[in-house]
Amino acid sequence: MYKDLTVYQLALDLCVEIYKCTDTYPSSELFGLVSQMRRCAVSIPSNIAEGAGRHTLKEQVRFYYIARGSIAELSTQLELSCRLGYIARNRIVSVDHVYQLLNGLIRSTKQRVAIK
Repeated sequence: MYKDLTVYQLALDLCVEIYKCTDTYPSSELFGLVSQMRRCAVSIPSNIAEGAGRHTLKEQVRFYYIARGSIAELSTQLELSCRLGYIARNRIVSVDHVYQLLNGLIRSTKQRVAIK
């Protein structure tokens, strides 16, 4: 079950961390960067869950790639947040780890597609 996947659990943790850290952003960013970062963060575990619920392995991989795209987008927004002085560079460290774990899930699922 997808809820048991380490990548899913860490993606949820990352999502919570993004919500917490964006609470301190200026109110002028509420409908800009804060909203975008939160949507990206929610998209990651949501797409992992949706992919796991799909009928075919090929469909699963497609949703895992969407989650990976959201991680890349979030990483860019975190970099921008650092450059704007909203957060410290070391504030969010699990983004790269979630990205790596998701790559592993994509690879293993694609291998299962090739086997079938």
